[in-house]
Amino acid sequence: MPATTDEGAAEAAGLPAAVPGPSGTALLRGAGDLLRASHPVPAAGVTLLAALLAAASGLGFRTGATAVAAVAAGQLSVGWSNDRLDLRRDRAAGRRDKPLAAGDVRPAAVTAAASAALLACVPLSLACGTRAGLVHLGCVAAAWAYNLWLKRTPASWLPYALAFGLLPAFLTLAATPGRWPPPWLTAAAALLGTAAHFANTLPDIDADLVAGVRGLPQRLGRRGSVAVAAGLAFGSGAVLALGPPGPVTPAGRLLLLLTAALSLGAVAAPPALARSRMPFLAVLALAGADAVLLVLASRDLAAP
Repeated sequence: MPATTDEGAAEAAGLPAAVPGPSGTALLRGAGDLLRASHPVPAAGVTLLAALLAAASGLGFRTGATAVAAVAAGQLSVGWSNDRLDLRRDRAAGRRDKPLAAGDVRPAAVTAAASAALLACVPLSLACGTRAGLVHLGCVAAAWAYNLWLKRTPASWLPYALAFGLLPAFLTLAATPGRWPPPWLTAAAALLGTAAHFANTLPDIDADLVAGVRGLPQRLGRRGSVAVAAGLAFGSGAVLALGPPGPVTPAGRLLLLLTAALSLGAVAAPPALARSRMPFLAVLALAGADAVLLVLASRDLAAP
């Protein structure tokens, strides 16, 4: 194709022709691929849970928004680092569903995004108070330890228990006056987080075993992981319903019955359904019910 007038003038002057930059559509597509590499659904779920807990715990708008931003930054750093560290394994497994493994986004971009999110998480966390900030940074450190090492060991559940268990403490310590949550709330959140770990691995257990990832869910297998996830989720709901002082609320009784029914349904699924997405969806519904209970229980912790 013949050069334009401007390009011809540049060539005549001995200057290099201008290189067109990426279009707006290409930039949006690249940003979308980068976001997909952050595990956006789990990150959004944890961030939404933090926002609901912050509102239930009585945090003001400014502190609550800062705390939620800290959680979002931490979750993004964890998601991006997970895909970056798993790049070789995902490519070997042919994971075309992951933008990084599929070549839709450059490894350097994911590394930079994970680093930027982690750097942003530090001041945002500490802005909520020193004690609260250190607790949240401990949660993020536990999640990074999972990505770096623990996901391939029988202790793969431990970072989830620690990170989820300490999330209510991050928010209650950020309140004025700051306070530690009661032990039953911490235990319930830890049980919920551990159940989420088992549920999160269910769709990928077979691929993980082929790739050499042998965390506790992979070692137990699909049926064992479904049973453990359902039991943990039911245990979390029971602690949330029975742990607070006073009689069990009607909402607590209703959600406890719901979690019991979902637990039995997930565990008693016939072999044909056990290999489908039904147990995974049932455990997700269990986790959602527990999250509702967690938020309702946190209303009583609002600072006077």
